[in-house]
Amino acid sequence: MERYQPPRSVIRAGDLSPDPAVCPPPGEGRPSRWGFWAQPPGAVSEIIEIGLTVIDLDAGERLARHRTLVRPVRSTVSEFCTELTGLTPHEVDQGVSFAEACQLLAAEHRAGTRPWVSWGDYDRNQFTRQCQATRTPYPFGRHYTNAKAVFTEAYGLRKRPGMAQALEIAGRRLEGRHHRGEDDAWNIAALVLHLSERGVWPATVEHPA
Repeated sequence: MERYQPPRSVIRAGDLSPDPAVCPPPGEGRPSRWGFWAQPPGAVSEIIEIGLTVIDLDAGERLARHRTLVRPVRSTVSEFCTELTGLTPHEVDQGVSFAEACQLLAAEHRAGTRPWVSWGDYDRNQFTRQCQATRTPYPFGRHYTNAKAVFTEAYGLRKRPGMAQALEIAGRRLEGRHHRGEDDAWNIAALVLHLSERGVWPATVEHPA
């Protein structure tokens, strides 16, 4: 009998810098108009959008997609950030607080008990940092998988690819807008299912808190 794989969540968080000239996109690389950007001293990145897609590995399906806008407290949405993500200051200002967003993840999406995935460790680390900084209970459980690491190993790559590059390698098209949390989560979910179809997706791993 095959082992049952419970539905899991694919999370993608968009963050921004308080520097009005630069809005770093979600991911390890932080390109700006002027090349790669180093966060200035005292700057604080905040999550402004959480994208979530629920997948069923057994059925090989993406079951649902969700989006939560998060109202920044110490940051502003710059023109560059809007150009990158499509999110406007007015739109983001209508979002919920970060604490409310974490409560939604825990209550409505069972983030504390459901296995979850992100593309690289950036999103997980950003949630950890912001939860600590705001004294907000961390919403996720320990059953976490870094999809970027799994993809890199599965394809025998020397460098870990970004999500868009991974889609090209896998022969899949990018759906929606890159750097939008909801669309990125949807695309990452497609890559997770692709890896599962290839038989290389690992069993759920418990990650230290």
